[in-house]
Amino acid sequence: MANTKGADLLVDVLVDWGIQNVYGLPGDSIDTTIDALRRQQDKIKFIQVRHEEVAALSAAAEAKYTDKIGVCLSIGGPGAIHLLNGLYDAKMDHVPVLALLGQVTSTSLNEGYFQEVNTEKLFDDVAVFNRTISAVDNLPEVIDQAIRSAYENKGVAVLTIPDDIPNQVLKGEYSSSARAFTLNTPEVNKKQLDETTSLIKDSSKPVVLLGVGAKHAGAEIKKFVETNKIPFIETLPAKGTIADDHPNSLGNVGKLGTKAAYEAMKNADLLIMFGTNYPYRPYLPEKGQAKSIQVDLKAENLGKRYSVNVAVQGDVKKFVAALNDLGTIRTESKFLEACQKSMSNWNKWMADKRKLNTSPVSPESMTAYIDETAPSDLIYSIDVGTSTSWSARYLHVKDDQKFAISAWLGTMGCALPGAIAAQVAYSDKRVVALQGDGAFAMVMQDFVTAVKYKLPVICIVVNNQKLAFIEYEQQQAGQLNYQIDLADIDYAKFAESCGGVGLTVKSNDEFKAALDKAYTITDKPILINAYVKDNAPLPGKIVMDEAKGYMKFGQEYLENYWKIPELPPLKDILRQFF
Repeated sequence: MANTKGADLLVDVLVDWGIQNVYGLPGDSIDTTIDALRRQQDKIKFIQVRHEEVAALSAAAEAKYTDKIGVCLSIGGPGAIHLLNGLYDAKMDHVPVLALLGQVTSTSLNEGYFQEVNTEKLFDDVAVFNRTISAVDNLPEVIDQAIRSAYENKGVAVLTIPDDIPNQVLKGEYSSSARAFTLNTPEVNKKQLDETTSLIKDSSKPVVLLGVGAKHAGAEIKKFVETNKIPFIETLPAKGTIADDHPNSLGNVGKLGTKAAYEAMKNADLLIMFGTNYPYRPYLPEKGQAKSIQVDLKAENLGKRYSVNVAVQGDVKKFVAALNDLGTIRTESKFLEACQKSMSNWNKWMADKRKLNTSPVSPESMTAYIDETAPSDLIYSIDVGTSTSWSARYLHVKDDQKFAISAWLGTMGCALPGAIAAQVAYSDKRVVALQGDGAFAMVMQDFVTAVKYKLPVICIVVNNQKLAFIEYEQQQAGQLNYQIDLADIDYAKFAESCGGVGLTVKSNDEFKAALDKAYTITDKPILINAYVKDNAPLPGKIVMDEAKGYMKFGQEYLENYWKIPELPPLKDILRQFF
């Protein structure tokens, strides 16, 4: 009977589950596990980052892109604390992540030793599975259990491992449950299928809202909306589930959405929600206005945002496939045609914005050029801020492309870690990260990680030397702008100093040339430092509270500075308001 170190059995379990990458930093309380990763580096790759937050954000992003568990690792104490932001991103976006935390040796526990932190208590809120290993005998078994739990609950599993335990020897072998593991979903309920069909038949203004829980069902939903003449709206994190240029698409809804989507919601008599727990109630139909059908794997989401008539706990793909098996349910197309006309008007306005030619760069036309030149299998990693707005409006994501953001946590600095993870997971595809200068500055040290691993990610920094989205939020709230300006950094020189390619652009033509050049480089990361105009990404529809806020801001500005503030053109505001 073989004698095997616990650390090697730990890595064996990771390999059994098909885990190919672990993101993190070595350090004293996790070095025994790091040593086991070194011994099996031909089977699993350790990606050394420069900050643990990046490790966790990368693990979360890998899970979003691949639908497989992401893994990150850190020492206990300060390193573990740094992981929290990325782990909360995974928790709130419902993706499986395993975090392996070091800890002081078991003989030093509870003595207030150097860097000792109560990690079980610290990670209690973020984790669906949270354990401290107490003996080598159960180390591989608990690792196996943690991975199963992360998959089952679509969340974060945390294991704290005192550093002496993985170095101990376990007699015998351990067989993981990876090969036997499968997640079963409920069968379609015939009564609910009949109720759904009846509601769809009786509706005159149905709208489909689909979220990330429907990402694996794009083909089925596409057939459903085409067959039954129904317009659809995607939540932003679900962008590209069905190609954005589909004739039934109304884009996104909400502050970053389209006017057509907003108007469709406010006129709908049936709301069909597939795999979404969309949180912004003001952008849904008015209370009592529409009947509703919701399909979601998590029962707790059913009826949480809008009262439902049919609440289906189940798999979206399976349920929609059953609907499609029934053939055509409704043939009326008047509402769809009205929505398409509204969307056509929106697209004409967007087309004008896509053609802007300015110096500094117009963020609208810049994003449009990214869209126009994107390979059919491009992977987008989008940050939080105005870059989110521009991507929502001007990227027409195809169903063969991938798109990820920090949807529910909305954490700045997510794009670069996401791009690193995407390029590691898909070495044969190109990856574009779009981020503001404020967001990029939070994680910029890990541009050198992309250099180290020769990852040809294209990082585009939308540089306006300010926290632009905060600028508009303050104005919308009727507040004077304060502490939003940022000292400029020459990000192109920074990229070059890291060993990458740095390009500075100050006009649309320069940006186009820089992006064209970026695609020719395949052995190192490229950073385009794009100085942009401070254009306001107005909401798809300005609601009354927002209008009042802008009016209050204008009055405050006039009273304090004795001049009228610089606001978006009146014609743009009127288009959004009416």
